[in-house]
Amino acid sequence: MLHDTLDLAVPGPVIPVIVIDRVADAVPLGRALMAGGVRVLEVTLRTPVALDAIRALRREVPEALVGAGTVRTASEAEAAMQAGAVFAVSPGYTPALGRACGALGLPLLPGVATAGEVMAAADDGLRFLKFFPAAAAGGIPMLKALAGPFADIALCPTGGITPDNALQYLSLPNVRVVGGSWLTPADALAAGDWSRITALAAAAQALRR
Repeated sequence: MLHDTLDLAVPGPVIPVIVIDRVADAVPLGRALMAGGVRVLEVTLRTPVALDAIRALRREVPEALVGAGTVRTASEAEAAMQAGAVFAVSPGYTPALGRACGALGLPLLPGVATAGEVMAAADDGLRFLKFFPAAAAGGIPMLKALAGPFADIALCPTGGITPDNALQYLSLPNVRVVGGSWLTPADALAAGDWSRITALAAAAQALRR
């Protein structure tokens, strides 16, 4: 059971941002990531099978922390929770979404890109936020700038994070974990190359401050 989104930063330095096109890929993908040491799985609601994939992962890979990404509305949050998601990640933040997740008891990691958005989320009691789209929104210089006035806010940069720059982000004092899509490349999923995904997961787990 996940009580605080900050717990998502404990299992490892990288949260995979996962796009699943075939439900049949969900379980072997989840097991491949787990074999590499990655326990937190963010399945984005970008495909028609995403909710079914979350159900399959929760049923067959119960030791994983499975959440729903790209959650934008209260109805999507409710559907994600009914599918078994234990957390939600959103590309941006609205008070309505915050209230909905609060009412559901669904921990929310909301997206922010500006100081005003950080303040809006903080006003609603959220202290762990997704900085998105990280590279396009100013990257490391922006994160350094936010650290001053928002020393009490922890961030998860996502969007443009790669194995080459992840350590630079993770070295920042206000960054607890990063999100990345490179752990689950589309060609590896299409080919069922689970050993490659396990290797990518293990390499991601080795990234430390």
